Amino acid sequence: MKYPLVSVIMPAYNAEKYISESIESVLTQSYQNWELLITDDRSHDSTQQIVEEYCLKDERIKLFINKENGGAGVARNNSIEKSSGRFIAFLDADDQWLPEKLSKQIAFMLKNNYGFTFTAYQKIENGQLKGSIIPPKSTTYRKLLSSNVIGCLTAVYDTQKLSKQYMPLIRKRQDMGLWLKILKQVPKAYCLQDVLALYRVDSGMTQNKLEILKWQWLFYRDVIKLNIFKATYHFFIYSVKGFLKHST
Repeated sequence: MKYPLVSVIMPAYNAEKYISESIESVLTQSYQNWELLITDDRSHDSTQQIVEEYCLKDERIKLFINKENGGAGVARNNSIEKSSGRFIAFLDADDQWLPEKLSKQIAFMLKNNYGFTFTAYQKIENGQLKGSIIPPKSTTYRKLLSSNVIGCLTAVYDTQKLSKQYMPLIRKRQDMGLWLKILKQVPKAYCLQDVLALYRVDSGMTQNKLEILKWQWLFYRDVIKLNIFKATYHFFIYSVKGFLKHST
């Protein structure tokens, strides 16, 4: 069997603390037909140097540098544009995959002819494993509006079915914007309910719950243009489900 190429999309910004662990988690995948495209968003720490060292060791790892800081969505889109793989997978520079992540997920997609999938994941904080997030077996556009059950570090889509899909050019919630865009083209995203990734909760915006809620409200009103009643409805459900998810 010929294994399709998977393009791993990684944005990076001042990620020197964790990016080596993230890259190593790709290198140790049992599924080896991948390319890792890292777009640095004008870091001012040693992120670029760390990635350059990995590029010298493995030609599957490629570094691109944005002309100016544009946010994670811009960085991801640059890597997607440069990608050559049939499958597009996402991994941020502070998260990690377990070794069987790609093997299991790509097999899941090929066996069932799915165009868009995601998996369960486990939270990690201060180097300690915390609770696991086990999403529902599938989600739809309408369901996702109220609860973004698709962890970005677990998402994979098939360009043969969807062509290349890019994130909206917004500073926050680009991933949810892309998932909703894809779910206008396919009826469902399907979940492989195995824990296959580690999501760091002690870095970035994950630490600031009020900031997350602010951006979620702006996403409903300014990005997908929900009226005040629909925005309030989905925001309420999102807030409750988010509280329950992050309290596990």
